[in-house]
Amino acid sequence: MTVAADTPPASRSAPEKPRPRPARTIRWFIIVGVLLALLVGGIVGFNAFRNHMIAQFFANNKPPPITVSVAEAKSEVVPNLLTAVGDLAAVHQVNVTSDVSGRITSIMFEAGSQVDKGAPLVQLYDAPDQGDLANYKAQAKVAELSLDRAKQLAARQFGPQATVDQAQASFDQANAGIAKTEAIISQKLVRAPFDGVLGVRQVEVGQYLTAGTQIVSLTNLSRIFANFTVTEKDSGTLKVGQTVRLKVDAYPTRQFEGKITTIEPQISADTRNIKVQATLDNPDHVLRPGMFATTTVVLPDKPAVITVPETAVDYTLYGDSVFLIKEDKAEDGKTNLSAVRTFVRTGERVGGRAVILSGVKPGDRVVAVGQLKLQSGAAVAISKDPLPPTPATPPRY
Repeated sequence: MTVAADTPPASRSAPEKPRPRPARTIRWFIIVGVLLALLVGGIVGFNAFRNHMIAQFFANNKPPPITVSVAEAKSEVVPNLLTAVGDLAAVHQVNVTSDVSGRITSIMFEAGSQVDKGAPLVQLYDAPDQGDLANYKAQAKVAELSLDRAKQLAARQFGPQATVDQAQASFDQANAGIAKTEAIISQKLVRAPFDGVLGVRQVEVGQYLTAGTQIVSLTNLSRIFANFTVTEKDSGTLKVGQTVRLKVDAYPTRQFEGKITTIEPQISADTRNIKVQATLDNPDHVLRPGMFATTTVVLPDKPAVITVPETAVDYTLYGDSVFLIKEDKAEDGKTNLSAVRTFVRTGERVGGRAVILSGVKPGDRVVAVGQLKLQSGAAVAISKDPLPPTPATPPRY
């Protein structure tokens, strides 16, 4: 008997074996990885080498020292000054007016001329007053004669004493009329009350002048008042007789000098300032009333302070500072100079120098010119050129 062998169904297939990865692909990945590693390593090494060379270059190639001008800090007595602003006024100044009213018949001055005390300036119409004066003089003459006769009769016992008294009264009344009329006539001749310079004429001949109307201004320029104010804090340092130096815009190169003559005893409740008045001689008449003036009161000296040129101080919002010169010994024995920024506390500025309250000692050297090019610690070389002179008149900003 024949046994038939079981055969697998035709639809089933034998499982496929995995194909091995080609060796060529693996080698390719290895080569690419090695190349990338070499590239990255080269870049990193190049950057490290470059940084090293740059650092070595700057270490061996220092910039040349910056040339600066140097000044020495000094201990000196600074003038103790108190500065204020004010204006000028004449010691004698008036607007000439008439005491009485009347018509102008004559003007006897030239505008802008120099006149002496008592010089006639304007004549008002006074004919009626001259007539009254003649009348009173006639009455006085008659009264005097009557008085003499009454006295002679009374002396001989021929007349009563009442007649003498009546004649005396009439004589005195006539003299009083003369004095009054002469005073009125003198009022109608306007004269200069003091020596001075006349201003612009304000009237004309024929004009009816009412009492109190300005005729012309009269100013004596030989002496001038300087009026200024100081704060309540500074009022305790002022005394009558202290020297006052004055400058005006019209003559910026000149300085005038006077003395304090008046200090207001009251302090203003609104401003807390005190008024001060100084008197100055003005022989050449260059100072004029109404000028704006800068006044400087010379106060007693204070103890000595440390000062440096004003150009040496760097004023900033972060504080005031100076560059101090420091000396360092190098390995080769040479002395290297460097400028180190040092913050200081400054005081007042006088005559082109600034007062240093702290941060600098006498004898320290500071950079006076050229500090704008510096950084703290920069190497410097001292210039042999002299410092620029301090301007006589500081610039106005």
